[in-house]
Amino acid sequence: MDRRESMKSMLLGSLAGGLVINGCAPDKAPEGPTAPAEAGVYGRTDEEKARDQKLMEGEFFTEPEIGTIATLCDLILPATQDFGSATEAGVPEFIAFIVKDITAYQTPLRGGLMWLNHRANKKFTKGFNDCSEAQQKELLDEIAYPEKASPEVAQGVDFFSRMRDLTLTGYYTSKMGIEELGYMGNRPNVWDGVPEDVLQQYGMEYEEEWLAKCVDQSKRDVLAEWDDDGNLLT
Repeated sequence: MDRRESMKSMLLGSLAGGLVINGCAPDKAPEGPTAPAEAGVYGRTDEEKARDQKLMEGEFFTEPEIGTIATLCDLILPATQDFGSATEAGVPEFIAFIVKDITAYQTPLRGGLMWLNHRANKKFTKGFNDCSEAQQKELLDEIAYPEKASPEVAQGVDFFSRMRDLTLTGYYTSKMGIEELGYMGNRPNVWDGVPEDVLQQYGMEYEEEWLAKCVDQSKRDVLAEWDDDGNLLT
């Protein structure tokens, strides 16, 4: 099993017990509802619309910070032969929105980015994004495995764990990620009535008129309509 398959399995296991993002949330999260992906949708109160609009305005991360986030996302989930990378799925944009919606993420993520650049400067005398891919992976190897990491890099371990969880959440809730998982969503079952042997067991049978109206798979997506007297029209 390759690294990407391992992470996919980890995500699916996490989904069985709750959304991944809950597991990487800071200890103290602000109270209140989260914003929808699109502001001004039907059914929002004026207060909610104002909050949504505020979330859509401005950015928290600087361009260099979002550039480092994009690099990290693609190191965590690079492109494969069949599917694109985390950045192609819009994960950096997802993280940029999350820190505005859940502000408790702001300090840990910005502090983690600062720590990562400091670590890169200490080891390679240059910022993380200026390092080669091999150097970047060497830095991440120090913090990607909590059980093996030294106390010296504890802050980096916390930061990378949070980034990894956010990357997985962003990717596997995107259109591309859902396609990779093969998740089809809810689908209506084919129902052709009570099985014939059960009907015979209880001495019952369907009236042909109603059977023709109610068990017609070609009309399975048609909504039933009734007249004022309770007669089925469709």
